[in-house]
Parts: sequence; C-alpha cells; structure tokens
Amino acid sequence: MSLPKLKIVAAVVLLLAGGAKISGLAGDWPMWGGRPDRNMVSDATGIPAEWDLKTGKNIKWVAEIGSQSYGNPTILGGKVFVGTNNQRLRNPKQTGDRGVIMCFREKDGKFLWQMTHEKLAAGRVNDWPEQGICSSPALSGDRLYYVSNRAEVVALDTEGFLDGENDGPVKDEKHSSPIDGDVVWTFDMIEELGVFPHNLATSSPLLVGDLIFVNTSNGTDESHINIPVPRAPSFLALNRHSGKLAWENAAPGDAVLHGQWSSPSYGEIAGRPQVIFAGGDGWLYSFEAKTGKEFWRFDCNPKESEWKNGRGDRNNLIGTPVVHNDMVYIAVGQDPEHGEGVGHLFAIDATQSGDITETGAVWHHDFRRSISTVAIRDGLLYAANFSGFFHALDLQTGKLLWEHDMLAAVWGSPFVVDGKVMLGDEDGDLTILEAGRQKRLIDETNFGNTVYSTPVVANGTLYIMTRSHVYAIEKQ
Repeated sequence: MSLPKLKIVAAVVLLLAGGAKISGLAGDWPMWGGRPDRNMVSDATGIPAEWDLKTGKNIKWVAEIGSQSYGNPTILGGKVFVGTNNQRLRNPKQTGDRGVIMCFREKDGKFLWQMTHEKLAAGRVNDWPEQGICSSPALSGDRLYYVSNRAEVVALDTEGFLDGENDGPVKDEKHSSPIDGDVVWTFDMIEELGVFPHNLATSSPLLVGDLIFVNTSNGTDESHINIPVPRAPSFLALNRHSGKLAWENAAPGDAVLHGQWSSPSYGEIAGRPQVIFAGGDGWLYSFEAKTGKEFWRFDCNPKESEWKNGRGDRNNLIGTPVVHNDMVYIAVGQDPEHGEGVGHLFAIDATQSGDITETGAVWHHDFRRSISTVAIRDGLLYAANFSGFFHALDLQTGKLLWEHDMLAAVWGSPFVVDGKVMLGDEDGDLTILEAGRQKRLIDETNFGNTVYSTPVVANGTLYIMTRSHVYAIEKQ
C-alpha cells in the first residue's frame, strides 16, 4: 500500500475513534465490526449477490485456514488477517493443537506468515481444545492486536518476520523464520491480573486513540458455579504502544454467571466519550474511555429472571453492543452449548447516568437467546438469534417488520452492504436478503462448511469465512 493511502486509512480510523458520525466504511475493515461503534455496515457498492464456487464466477481467491474459525477477517495495508486453529499446518516445527493468527496477501490470497500459541496446560476449563483464536485482530498502521487463546493481549508487527526485521522491544521470539509472527509486546492477563478465563479467552480488541480495550473472559471454574478469582478484572484498557495497563474494572465481581466473551464498543454520546462493556452478569456497563470512571449500568434481564446454571431465563451477554445516535443496542444470550431459550433485545438511552435499568430502555423486543451483534442502516435494525430467526425491526419503535427462518442455528451477525443484508448459519448457508422494510430473498449459497463468522467487505471485495476457508468474492 502506498504511503498516501496509508495516511488516508489512518485518518479515517482516527476520525472513527474520535466519535465522528460516519455511516459506514468503503475501504479497509480494520477491526471486529469495522469501526469502534461496531455497527456491521459498509458504504461499498458493486458487491456481487451471486457467485459460483464450482466455476469460479466472481471468486477472486480462496485460502485454506484451520478447522474452527470465528469472528471475521480484518483487512488493512494490503493484508488479510484471520484467527483460527492449527489444523492447516503451515509450519512443521509448530505441530499440535494451537491458536493461530494467519496473514494473507489481499490481492491474491497468498499465505504470508502466521503466529501460533500453544494451548494452556489447564486444558478445556481455560483453553478449549481445537478452538484456536476466536478474537478478530484489530489493526492500526503497522500493528495488529488480538487476544490469544492463552488470555494474552498481543501486539504484532503486520509484516511478521517476512521483512527480515525484529520490531519492538521483544527480541527473543521462539520462532523467527520468514513465515513467523514478530511480537512487539504481550500482556499476560493470567500472570499480571490473575484472570481465570472460562473455556477460552475470546474478546476482539477495540482501538480508540492510544488505548486498546478488551473483555478479559474471567469466569467460573469447571463446576460452572465457583468463580476462582472474583476480584480479577473483567474490563481492561491498555496503552496500545507499550502494552502497559491504563485501567481495569472488576464490576461484575462474584456475580459473573458463567463466562465473559463479548467485545467492547465505543461512541461519543452526549459529549462523553464512552466505552461500552457487556458484563458476564448480564449487565451493560459504560465507562469514560480515558479513566475508567463509570457513567452508567443497565441490567439486560428482568428482575425476576433466574440463572439456574444456564437452564433458567436469566442470560449473560455474548454479542457486542452497538452504539448508534446516542443509543446502545444489544441482545442477550448464553453459551451455545446451553441451547435455545428466552432472550431479549434492547434499545438503551446512553445519555443517562447511574443505574439506568428502570429508565434507560427506549424499547424492548422479545427475542430468543442470541450471540450475534446487530446491524443498523436507514432506520432499520437487523438482528439474528441462535434459534435461527432473522429479524428486521423499526429502529425507533422496535416494531417487528419481517422475520426470516434460516432453518439452522446462527452464530455470526448480520452485515449490511450495497442494499443487501447478509447472514451465515451453522449449515453453511449464506443468505442474502434485500435491505428494507419488506422481506425479499435475493440468494442463498451453501459453502460446504459451517459459517460461524460474519461477512465483511474491504476495498470492493466481500469476504466469507467458513470454519476452514476464507473466500474473497469480487464482481468480475
């Protein structure tokens, strides 16, 4: 990428981080949700609604990754980054079950380099087998940031060791061949803060100015009842240049229900720069971005709801909160292993202060459990639940406009681009509907493997990630 283009991208990301009200991205896709407000929309046009995997029609390239892949690809500086596992062995010296970040060349999908992490010795209670890295990397300039399967916040050089240089203060990397990752700094949340991740650390980092924000995934032990370290932080802010701790917050404490696997969002609301965290207790929390001072909190469950170790009607929060026009939108849900159940979708007034549970809900939509993030465009809100029902709602009132049955469980999130809304499902189908107040099915394609991830668009190319492959789709 040329220097002028890098400067333009950097300026766009900086504007977004400063709370500018920009409707969508048409260039790179540098983090989960594309930007700090986490709204899954793009201003790109000319994105194809049909392709053929057999004939190669509109298929730009296909890259093989691992066997379990979540989140979404992130794209910046001519490179595509994905989190996956080690089933697609790229380096024979790094065998076995590992979490992996892979880097591909944007123009043709050529594999460039990877960073691998061995699994934690404690096993599935902290680091579930074969799950790899679920965190979608966040990108800025020549740095990428993610949460590893070992509960580390990691900063890498985007060039890896492919450029023959060892960047940053870390000079003793175990692996430093041309296809290995170049570590700039690492913040070990277990060693530094005593965090006890339940099953896996998964948060996708949020970049705002000089800070990086993550959920720590602190949770219960194998009993699913006891919280080994209730005082360990749930929400974290680090200096993205040095990896030093800026602030921490352990708000849910011993009220964590299970695990904490969400990702934070950001917006400037009523003149207050706010970072929004979804807590493992089912509450949504807002903090001043620079200091960690709490602004407000909101309980996303009815008072009479009960957890009952996942069998009740009280839920935690797995989807990412979305900030839009002084409001925050989020659906509640649970670990997919708990199955389907009663849930809720809220529109919350984020201009208030204190405990706003009684006053903050602008509207509420009865919903099934969801682990997805909503998408907002042109006065409409699109949301999917784990049961496989895809809803379009009026943004102002929460009124249901249409419903589409995906006929399979949904793990990913809706994505809106070029007058279309896209959603993948557990059966491997990618469904495309017309974005609007009336339901119209445009197309449905089966990719032959589960689509846990969310579609994204960067620089005119649509990216679909299944558990095992990344597909770059572009109108030919």
